[in-house]
Amino acid sequence: MRIDVVTIFPEYLEPLNVSLVGKARARGLLDVRLHGLREHTSDVHRTVDDSPYGGGPGMVMKPEPWAAALDGIVDSAGEADGEVPTLVVPTPSGRPFTQALAQELAGRPWLAFAPARYEGIDRRVIDAAAERMPVVEVSIGDYVLAGGEVAVLVIVEAVARLLPGVLGNAESHQDDSFAPGRMADLLEGPVYTKPAEWRDRPVPEVLLSGNHGLIARWRREQAFARTLAMRPDLVERWDRAAMDKHDLKALAGLGVHWDEPSGRFRRRPIGVEE
Repeated sequence: MRIDVVTIFPEYLEPLNVSLVGKARARGLLDVRLHGLREHTSDVHRTVDDSPYGGGPGMVMKPEPWAAALDGIVDSAGEADGEVPTLVVPTPSGRPFTQALAQELAGRPWLAFAPARYEGIDRRVIDAAAERMPVVEVSIGDYVLAGGEVAVLVIVEAVARLLPGVLGNAESHQDDSFAPGRMADLLEGPVYTKPAEWRDRPVPEVLLSGNHGLIARWRREQAFARTLAMRPDLVERWDRAAMDKHDLKALAGLGVHWDEPSGRFRRRPIGVEE
């Protein structure tokens, strides 16, 4: 996969040289190219922003440098016979970044990132880019950052680990929270390693039993309990068809029942018997 990032702070992306992403680059699985936005300015001050039309606080990133940078990236395909990247624009107003979206982006051969600063990029840049390439505006959460570079790091790492050959164990990501192949919207349960007892805290006995069926059932029930505790908003999105009788029994013990009229799982109010 090729990844291009346009930024006024190329040094912010230095973490892309370390850990899994760095190793993937070294092995040729990822081709990451950083582009300094100021290199595409034409004035002596290398200006990339200006005041917003209509007034208001802050500054807006100018269209000319961004257009030149993105045009250069697209045109660099050369002999690739019209191949274009998917442009990923980190923004709080974008599509929520999920594991499903990470999977979708991992299936594309070429991604370009446009992380903004200040109040954002002149909207005409995004609209013009959409005429040349697919554009995905992405939000990593309901909060505002000083700039989009940290969002690029989040998205690239989430996508890169899904690429063939990046993880040492190709099956490692299949049991991730929210991963396709497990019940969607179910968090991963707790994990343990040696020693078997640490600071008077033993590893749950079932994990030492060697009974893989019991271990799988325990992990499933722990995942239910953790999701209820940490993300109760996910309960109503659980799929009844993905549950077996053991799941339903475990959920009943946690105060969760299937509500036939609504077609959703519900948490039973405290003190109300089935």
